[in-house]
Amino acid sequence: MRTTLLVAAAIALLGIVAGCATQKETKTAEPVKVETAQAEAKPQPLRQYLDTPTGRWLVHDTNRPAPPIITPGDTCGAAPSDAVVLFDGTEDSMKANWTDTNGNPAKWVFRDGSMESVAKAGYIQSRQQFGSCQLHVEFATPSTVKGSSQGRGNSGVFLQGQYEVQVLDSYENKTYPDGQCGALYGRAVPLVNASRKPGEWQSYDIIYHRPIFDKDGNVTRKATFTIFHNGVLIQDHVVLEGGTGWINAHAVTDYKAHGDKGPIQFQDHGNPVRFRNVWLRELKD
Repeated sequence: MRTTLLVAAAIALLGIVAGCATQKETKTAEPVKVETAQAEAKPQPLRQYLDTPTGRWLVHDTNRPAPPIITPGDTCGAAPSDAVVLFDGTEDSMKANWTDTNGNPAKWVFRDGSMESVAKAGYIQSRQQFGSCQLHVEFATPSTVKGSSQGRGNSGVFLQGQYEVQVLDSYENKTYPDGQCGALYGRAVPLVNASRKPGEWQSYDIIYHRPIFDKDGNVTRKATFTIFHNGVLIQDHVVLEGGTGWINAHAVTDYKAHGDKGPIQFQDHGNPVRFRNVWLRELKD
């Protein structure tokens, strides 16, 4: 009986040892299988294609058409080779490219290489019409300071004859912020006031994408503006929510359907503001 019990115990002990050994082998085998599965599931680099207006191209494809080459201006602010030059500082350029709003000769005067607004001259506008564009324009408010707020060096740059980027002597001149220099009039306050002193030449570089309307006159894509004032970003891809026209002190205008193109206009607000070096690059929609 004792011998039988000893044999049974020995068999049981061998079973436990064998079971532990089997369990240990199983534990060491599983991670190998997991690692193998992970290695097999590792994503491989993709051959990426880009669909463009000129075709379907691989990333870093040397056969892909390169952008056209243009020659930049010789100096800062000078027109590049693909620009439409609207005013080059000559009287001939003014007469050839600018009229009043009725298409008649403008009443603005040519003086010292610039176009200058005079009393009751009305707006001046480009003969050519444009839609989305990159516009460069330089301006100077009067060196002799007269008036305050909106009565001091007031003018405006209008895209498509519709949407105003305010021109104002905003050097130490308090006014409502959405009407200071660089504002989208009544709509968007500039990020900073980058104005130079009265009489000094200043610049706007405006990236404008026009609004789009459907056949019923409803706006389906609103206009956007990016503006640099004297090289400083003051409007950062701002969506224009409506018109910039004046109704009264605390009202704004809405969009009104218009054509795909319109003139560049400079405003006569009763102040002798000057403009020079006006050029434009048309942008595709």
